[in-house]
Amino acid sequence: MNWRKGFYGVAVAAVLTIITAMQLQSKQQTILTQVNSEKWPFSLPALPFSYDALEPAIDAKTVDIHYSRHHKAYVDALNKALAGTKWSGYRLEELFAVADTLPPAIRNNSGGHWNHTFYWNCIRSPMANPGPSKKMLTLLEKNFGSFEEFKAKFKETGVTEFGSGWAWLVVKPDGSLALYASNDQANPLTEKLGKPILACDVWEHAYYLKYLNRRDEYMDAFWNVVNWQRVEELLDSAVSLPQPK
Repeated sequence: MNWRKGFYGVAVAAVLTIITAMQLQSKQQTILTQVNSEKWPFSLPALPFSYDALEPAIDAKTVDIHYSRHHKAYVDALNKALAGTKWSGYRLEELFAVADTLPPAIRNNSGGHWNHTFYWNCIRSPMANPGPSKKMLTLLEKNFGSFEEFKAKFKETGVTEFGSGWAWLVVKPDGSLALYASNDQANPLTEKLGKPILACDVWEHAYYLKYLNRRDEYMDAFWNVVNWQRVEELLDSAVSLPQPK
């Protein structure tokens, strides 16, 4: 009788894990779609998971401060900078298309808002992380040699970014995958380099409470929270959409 209870317990836990993952996936799709369609005044999107969901890779206090203070500050500053300007009717990606013409306050804060939303939407709890699919592994191997080589090169991209910035995995206009580091709050859309499908925030506020100055350890831990299913969805979407010119 006990073994049956144990079996049913494991089965129920597995089903609940699948349901939770599907709910998270739906939330992430909705939030990113909402932010991409929103115009001024912008709002802070709901975090698609609890503050402690990323532990032990990323601690709850860091997520709390990162989201409720840093991300919120970008949204508030962007709304203030856009008020009364000719750009107040633009969506974020429309602002990125004319990034070179924008005042620094609009350019930097629009990037800060979008980049953070994107970051939250391509990570998930380590407890529900199946890793990349065979299709994704094949693509990474084709473009970078192996999955381990890809992780090493992505880590190097983030660790060697001087000062504050981001590490990105991007779909280029020819459909190939590439790595890119952006400074401050620039991104592959503002630089017209392709469609991003994965981002790692390497600003100190993303990791300093837990890892101090050890950015390399933070990037190693980052692999435990990558939502590969979401990355693949973004890849499929990027391949089917027109690429930046």
